[in-house]
Amino acid sequence: MVDQKQLIKTAKEIVSREDVKYIVGYKQGTYGFVTSPAFAYTPEDVESFIYNPLCKKNLAVYPILEEKLPLKRGEEEDKRKIGLVVKGCDSRALVQIIQEKGLVREDLVIIGIPCKGVIDLKKIEKRFPNQTEVVDVEENDNSEYIIKIGDTVHTIPKEELLSEVCKSCEFPNPPLYDFLMGEEVEVREKEVYSGLRGLDETPIEERWAYWEKHFQNCIRCYACREACPLCYCKTCMADMLDPQWIRRSVNLSENTAWNIMRAFHLAGRCISCGECESVCPANIPLMELNKKLEKDVKEMFKYTAGLDTEEKTLFGTFNPDDPNEFIM
Repeated sequence: MVDQKQLIKTAKEIVSREDVKYIVGYKQGTYGFVTSPAFAYTPEDVESFIYNPLCKKNLAVYPILEEKLPLKRGEEEDKRKIGLVVKGCDSRALVQIIQEKGLVREDLVIIGIPCKGVIDLKKIEKRFPNQTEVVDVEENDNSEYIIKIGDTVHTIPKEELLSEVCKSCEFPNPPLYDFLMGEEVEVREKEVYSGLRGLDETPIEERWAYWEKHFQNCIRCYACREACPLCYCKTCMADMLDPQWIRRSVNLSENTAWNIMRAFHLAGRCISCGECESVCPANIPLMELNKKLEKDVKEMFKYTAGLDTEEKTLFGTFNPDDPNEFIM
């Protein structure tokens, strides 16, 4: 577990600097298993910071959201730095955004947290339904979650509640940080794409039936887009009317166009945080799409997103040896 006192101490030191305007971390939510993003502008604000296995949300989404808003009339841009608490996947998102010139490395002060995995909220809420009382969760040395609900303590094997993306995570340690909270997590070899074997080996008609079943449930709420740190286009194609790339009708055809379009937009960019699938109210297995494209990109181009700020993006490079069978 992360040393909470050290986290708070480090965050206080950062937000106290004159060149930092705020720092984003996690705080306890108002009910159940929910944790919330916390914006600290003063050392006193940092007192609410926490970190535990319920801190799943990818905070890398906030620098873009907060800093790209139009300024008020007469207001000057505040060019001070932003502090951010990041896990491995969050840090990879920052690397990717920096590669794409969405953020500048020098504008960030990053607290990295070696991640042992986070809890899937849908799994724990199914295990403890209708929980409104604030819950505390810790992980012990026996790979178990200690869940405290009121005066009752539950001990549950970690594997039962762990987020699926964490089970195949290759990069639990932040590749980019200024301050690291604790020792790095030991990285073990994992079956990263084992979940795709069934679909890859399935006849195309059955694959289409599988995705048709899921896409027809999409309500086009765009929660996946809002939660994704790499969906930061100033104008999304889904919102454009002239030209109109996809209609706003909620039907199988348009739902398919939206989900496939977004998956290809993330090809070579997705950092496997799983936030899109986590927030989807229709329970569409979006990470299966993302992982399939990630696998193809890795096999075809030997490229992995979000590891080195000095590396060019996948589609910002050209290699004469790249496969080109698709060229007419």
